[in-house]
Amino acid sequence: MEITTQASSAAQTASDKGLYLDYNATTPVDPQVFAAMEPYFKEYFGNPSSASHHWGWTAENGVQKARMQVASLIGAKSSELTFTASATESNNWVIFGLLTKLREANPNQPIHFITSNVEHSSIIKAMLAVEKQGVEVDFLPVNQFGQIEIETLHQVIKPHTKLVSLIWVNNEIGSINPVVEVAKLCKEKQILFHTDATQAIGKVPVNVTEMDIDLMSFSAHKMYGPKGSAALYIRGKDPKVEINPLIYGGGQEKGLRSGTLNVPAIVGLGVAAEICKNNFETESARMTSLRNLLWTKLQAAIPGIRLNGHPTERSSINLNVTLPGITIESLAPKIQKLGISTGSACSSGSVSISHVLKGIGMSAEDARCTFRISLGRWTSESDVHRAVEILHGAIPT
Repeated sequence: MEITTQASSAAQTASDKGLYLDYNATTPVDPQVFAAMEPYFKEYFGNPSSASHHWGWTAENGVQKARMQVASLIGAKSSELTFTASATESNNWVIFGLLTKLREANPNQPIHFITSNVEHSSIIKAMLAVEKQGVEVDFLPVNQFGQIEIETLHQVIKPHTKLVSLIWVNNEIGSINPVVEVAKLCKEKQILFHTDATQAIGKVPVNVTEMDIDLMSFSAHKMYGPKGSAALYIRGKDPKVEINPLIYGGGQEKGLRSGTLNVPAIVGLGVAAEICKNNFETESARMTSLRNLLWTKLQAAIPGIRLNGHPTERSSINLNVTLPGITIESLAPKIQKLGISTGSACSSGSVSISHVLKGIGMSAEDARCTFRISLGRWTSESDVHRAVEILHGAIPT
């Protein structure tokens, strides 16, 4: 399945409504994905749990096809995938599901989890919650690029460490963590390794079997699928990973995640995964080229602009930059048609700095001068030039 050359109006980046360059936040649904989903809202509307008639069988077939498509993308068995509603749900499930499983096995054993201080909030807040429940949690510091250091991880591992959870590609600054090395260390120490791969799928090669990943979360809407559709990979052997359900009920998804399945969204995730797999090399190369062009043009147009995150070990679609001394608030009136993400939020007169930017040592003042541009499937070279023109034109002379 190839990428369609005709984007829907919702997917067009350049229009009278503006220029969308916030693909790290969400992506438009690929027209091929939407077309595959549509019948499951209408003629294929059955409940996949209805095993006594063809309406249910048809829906179940759609779910199982999607499971195979997603498994093929990440190098897993289809039986190792459980569909969820979001990567946030998957992340929470790993932490709370593992905790209850461990305590069932041995209520009195000490439990130690490790993560970092630049994770997605769904990991950080869940870790803070289990910390209140008696789990010992270490939040690793990161280097100047927002990456964890293997030696730092090695130093905090304890005899009762049960889980290491680290983001693969940082959602704000785009830096790539040394996931393969982390997984190898965890396997040697017999510690489960979970990664939030929401920003990694489609941007870096992923093979959970070869890379010894035990648990992995990811979401459809970051790879041109629908919102409300995601999955959790749970390793089936060597070792067989077991976590308790987060949602109880009718026993769907082998009893791991009860609730009537969102069939259209799951079908959409499957098709998005197939497109992603078939076009990975071409799309990755194009995105990297556009990202590099954007950075070259920004440097030429805006002296003193600074890149955040690793200069090369970063997402193919992400640029996070700081304009020293120029707040994004001051540029806002002139960049309203440019869809980008800022590095701080202002509420009731006080500035809230992103925890990721704070984690790499950025001051609150610089965070107000920081923004993220993220490119996507329908970003063109002319869009890159236009974005630079808009930003350059907004800066006071």
